[in-house]
Amino acid sequence: QVRFVESGGGLVQPGGSLRLTCSAPGNIFSQFVMAWYRQRPGESRDWVALVTSRNKTTYKDAETSRFIISRDNAENTMTLQMTNVKPEDTAVYYCNAIPPRDRYWGQGTQVTVSS
Repeated sequence: QVRFVESGGGLVQPGGSLRLTCSAPGNIFSQFVMAWYRQRPGESRDWVALVTSRNKTTYKDAETSRFIISRDNAENTMTLQMTNVKPEDTAVYYCNAIPPRDRYWGQGTQVTVSS
Protein backbone atom coordinates (compact mmCIF):
# COMPACT_ATOMS: atom_id res chain seq x y z
CA GLN A 1 0.00 0.00 0.00
CA VAL A 2 1.15 3.53 -0.74
CA ARG A 3 -0.05 6.00 1.85
CA PHE A 4 1.17 9.23 3.30
CA VAL A 5 2.65 9.01 6.78
CA GLU A 6 2.36 11.91 9.22
CA SER A 7 4.50 12.37 12.30
CA GLY A 8 5.71 14.97 14.75
CA GLY A 9 2.57 15.66 16.72
CA GLY A 10 2.24 15.56 20.47
CA LEU A 11 1.33 17.55 23.53
CA VAL A 12 2.57 21.12 23.60
CA GLN A 13 1.81 24.12 25.78
CA PRO A 14 0.23 27.26 24.34
CA GLY A 15 2.88 29.41 22.69
CA GLY A 16 5.10 26.45 21.92
CA SER A 17 6.21 25.02 18.61
CA LEU A 18 5.95 21.76 16.70
CA ARG A 19 7.19 20.53 13.36
CA LEU A 20 5.01 18.04 11.54
CA THR A 21 6.43 15.84 8.81
CA CYS A 22 4.72 14.07 5.93
CA SER A 23 6.38 11.34 3.93
CA ALA A 24 5.52 8.57 1.47
CA PRO A 25 7.29 5.74 -0.32
CA GLY A 26 8.08 6.37 -3.94
CA ASN A 27 8.40 9.58 -5.89
CA ILE A 28 4.82 10.78 -5.83
CA PHE A 29 4.92 14.16 -4.08
CA SER A 30 6.25 15.96 -7.11
CA GLN A 31 3.14 15.05 -9.09
CA PHE A 32 0.70 16.78 -6.75
CA VAL A 33 -0.23 20.06 -5.22
CA MET A 34 0.14 19.04 -1.57
CA ALA A 35 -1.66 20.22 1.52
CA TRP A 36 -1.88 19.83 5.24
CA TYR A 37 -5.36 19.10 6.53
CA ARG A 38 -6.70 19.17 10.06
CA GLN A 39 -9.70 17.64 11.71
CA ARG A 40 -10.85 18.96 15.06
CA PRO A 41 -12.91 16.73 17.34
CA GLY A 42 -16.43 16.39 16.00
CA GLU A 43 -15.67 18.42 12.87
CA SER A 44 -14.95 17.64 9.25
CA ARG A 45 -11.49 17.52 7.75
CA ASP A 46 -10.32 20.61 5.88
CA TRP A 47 -7.08 21.96 4.47
CA VAL A 48 -5.08 24.60 6.30
CA ALA A 49 -2.09 25.15 3.99
CA LEU A 50 -0.97 24.03 0.56
CA VAL A 51 2.20 24.08 -1.48
CA THR A 52 2.62 23.52 -5.20
CA SER A 53 5.38 21.53 -6.84
CA ARG A 54 7.15 24.85 -7.42
CA ASN A 55 6.88 25.79 -3.72
CA LYS A 56 4.12 28.34 -4.11
CA THR A 57 2.30 28.41 -0.77
CA THR A 58 -1.23 29.33 0.21
CA TYR A 59 -2.72 29.47 3.69
CA LYS A 60 -6.37 29.00 4.48
CA ASP A 61 -6.86 31.94 6.82
CA ALA A 62 -5.18 34.38 9.16
CA GLU A 63 -4.75 31.77 11.88
CA THR A 64 -2.53 29.66 9.65
CA SER A 65 -0.13 32.59 9.21
CA ARG A 66 1.54 31.17 12.31
CA PHE A 67 2.47 28.11 10.24
CA ILE A 68 4.99 27.54 7.48
CA ILE A 69 4.45 24.81 4.91
CA SER A 70 7.33 23.51 2.83
CA ARG A 71 8.21 20.53 0.66
CA ASP A 72 11.23 18.67 -0.64
CA ASN A 73 10.31 16.90 -3.86
CA ALA A 74 13.60 15.02 -4.01
CA GLU A 75 12.94 13.47 -0.60
CA ASN A 76 9.16 13.08 -0.97
CA THR A 77 8.64 14.97 2.26
CA MET A 78 6.59 17.91 3.43
CA THR A 79 6.61 19.79 6.71
CA LEU A 80 4.40 22.10 8.69
CA GLN A 81 6.27 24.31 11.12
CA MET A 82 3.81 25.37 13.79
CA THR A 83 4.74 28.26 16.05
CA ASN A 84 2.92 30.12 18.80
CA VAL A 85 0.39 27.32 18.96
CA LYS A 86 -3.01 27.88 20.50
CA PRO A 87 -5.59 25.54 22.04
CA GLU A 88 -7.70 25.84 18.89
CA ASP A 89 -4.86 24.20 16.95
CA THR A 90 -5.71 20.94 18.71
CA ALA A 91 -6.61 18.48 15.97
CA VAL A 92 -5.44 15.51 13.99
CA TYR A 93 -3.26 16.70 11.12
CA TYR A 94 -3.08 14.88 7.80
CA CYS A 95 -1.29 15.40 4.51
CA ASN A 96 -2.59 14.69 1.04
CA ALA A 97 -2.92 16.20 -2.39
CA ILE A 98 -5.54 18.76 -3.38
CA PRO A 99 -7.93 17.38 -4.38
CA PRO A 100 -7.18 14.53 -1.98
CA ARG A 101 -6.58 11.01 -3.20
CA ASP A 102 -8.78 8.89 -0.98
CA ARG A 103 -6.58 5.82 -0.98
CA TYR A 104 -3.54 7.83 0.14
CA TRP A 105 -4.92 9.12 3.46
CA GLY A 106 -2.62 8.22 6.31
CA GLN A 107 -3.29 7.84 10.01
CA GLY A 108 -2.68 11.49 10.81
CA THR A 109 -0.75 12.88 13.75
CA GLN A 110 -2.40 14.25 16.87
CA VAL A 111 -1.55 17.76 18.02
CA THR A 112 -2.80 18.71 21.46
CA VAL A 113 -2.25 22.22 22.78
CA SER A 114 -2.90 22.38 26.49
CA SER A 115 -1.36 23.46 29.75
